[in-house]
Amino acid sequence: MELWRRAADPWGQEVLIGISWDLMWAAVIAGLAFAGAHAVWAKWLAPAESASTGGGSGVAGLPAQILRHAMSERVFHWGMSVAMLVLLVTAFLPIMGIQFAWVTIHWVAGVILTLMIAYHMVHATFFQDFWAMWVNGADIKAGMAELSHMVGRNGTEVPKAAKYPIDHKMFHHGAAVSGLAAIVTGIFMMLRLETPFWTANPYLLSEAAWGVMYIVHGVSGVALIALVITHIYFAIRPDKWWITKSMIYGFIGRDEYVEHFDPNRWPISGAAPQEEEELVPAGVGAAVGAGEAEAPEAGAPEPEPEPGPGPVDSGAPGDSGAPGDSGESSTDERASEVGGQD
Repeated sequence: MELWRRAADPWGQEVLIGISWDLMWAAVIAGLAFAGAHAVWAKWLAPAESASTGGGSGVAGLPAQILRHAMSERVFHWGMSVAMLVLLVTAFLPIMGIQFAWVTIHWVAGVILTLMIAYHMVHATFFQDFWAMWVNGADIKAGMAELSHMVGRNGTEVPKAAKYPIDHKMFHHGAAVSGLAAIVTGIFMMLRLETPFWTANPYLLSEAAWGVMYIVHGVSGVALIALVITHIYFAIRPDKWWITKSMIYGFIGRDEYVEHFDPNRWPISGAAPQEEEELVPAGVGAAVGAGEAEAPEAGAPEPEPEPGPGPVDSGAPGDSGAPGDSGESSTDERASEVGGQD
């Protein structure tokens, strides 16, 4: 399989004119193969779900619906998706033998995508949390734990994620690098075309430099083919449909938030993580409020009142108030400590 295409220039020298079209088919096959392999693995080979750690169940004040994507983010996502699909269709359908007037459609879609990406960069930098999509140490730790679980180490505890899990962040970075490379090289290639913005200038760069532009543009295009295939595959999977719906309607449910996200890494306005109380058997270790008497143990005879001030139960080990049952006293005291009693 060839990687590049070459042609002779007017002086008889071989110059690069673009990538081999075999790479386009390789990207399609790679994307479909990955989707098929993952579907088989998820259906028959995936290990049992692991118990995630990192909080989530002990969150007070969570609304029933939690905003994940604002309207501006959803409009950007779907607008960018349409522009990207138009670019891929107009770039590669003519290679497959489907001929139409694709050049103008292609560069217009490219301009729209460029403007949308520029808007997104400004919006994410100055109006959103700029670092929300950057991979940090906690993401790497969670990703390694997830990989260990995926290969069958069922005992691995997988930490719950931030608003954007590491696989989302890695996809974002891959699409960002490929998209920016395609945009920059595409703008240079547009200089060779007559547009309403300028007159064509095919001599701005040398033949060798133009060849590099074609190669980078083509490689970024075939990378986007594979990325788009895998993105669509995960978007339509039933177990990921709740994420896709959040990009349509903007919200996820309280249950999805509790199950998948760590409230310390994705805090929700109006909600606050709280320590989970450990449940103990009824009547054992119950917390006693200020000024409240401790309830007698079930089935125990009610003590008769003694005249005058009696001994005070200090709660110290062995000071149970009744001789001969130090074992049960020790058990009750440990339960009281669990329940929060001093």
